[in-house]
Amino acid sequence: MHDPLWQSMRDDGGIAGHPVRFLAATDSTNTVAMALAREGAPPGTLVVAEGQSAGRGRLARQWLSPPGRGLYVSFILRPTLELADLPKITLAAGVALCRAVVRATNVGVRLKWPNDLLLHGKKCGGILAETSGLVGDGPMAVILGIGINVNTPQAFFPAELNDKATSLAATAGREFMRGPLLLALVEEVDDVVRLLEKGGFAEILAAWRQHDGLTDQRLTWITPQGAVVTGISLGPDEDGRLHIRDDAGTVHEVLSGDLTLAAGCSPFWPAVSPTTITRPGRRN
Repeated sequence: MHDPLWQSMRDDGGIAGHPVRFLAATDSTNTVAMALAREGAPPGTLVVAEGQSAGRGRLARQWLSPPGRGLYVSFILRPTLELADLPKITLAAGVALCRAVVRATNVGVRLKWPNDLLLHGKKCGGILAETSGLVGDGPMAVILGIGINVNTPQAFFPAELNDKATSLAATAGREFMRGPLLLALVEEVDDVVRLLEKGGFAEILAAWRQHDGLTDQRLTWITPQGAVVTGISLGPDEDGRLHIRDDAGTVHEVLSGDLTLAAGCSPFWPAVSPTTITRPGRRN
């Protein structure tokens, strides 16, 4: 499939005004971006790879990254945010990711707190935000890694993941060009980061909730200490922290750990239309 935007990004070393470090293969785009950030790479720099040998996700899990099949990109950001607000970047990126997928593919997707992209209950994308520490007197660098299973055949996923993972193409029944998807993602990430810097997290959170695939669902939460909590998801609060109400009525604040639908529960996936975020200088 000829993809002129993807080819242009490779040839010109940039997309939508962002410099791009393109790699045919790497261990992890986040690892490369982290090194570039520590060397002083400017904010907005992207690291894009055809494939990853050691892509990683949240909780140190491996992210399968077959060459030429997915979108594997890391953004070097230096947002003007307070340290306590940096975790909000993950939820903001989730909104950007949903909007980009709908724009470029017309495939409706949903979000699983805090960083998973879901398609009919299966994971098809993920977000990993990491900080690189201070460089000079500038703001802290945040490495925002995003992986999307774009054209990965369903048969590629190992048996243990076949009912948990999918791709846009496997679900939609047709392949998609990655160039338009990358362009949409870059533009959407730019928008949500600017909005976050202006104190607009409430607007971002409202958009995130429209794509929330777990609110009012019965979940099992395994805490980092191994305790198991089962209850109803109340969704994220005004600071982006998830809350679960257990069967005794106790509300738990989820900071980290593993979330799954409780046994016997089936997700409800209503149709999702693109959410609207104000874009100065660009039409919605």
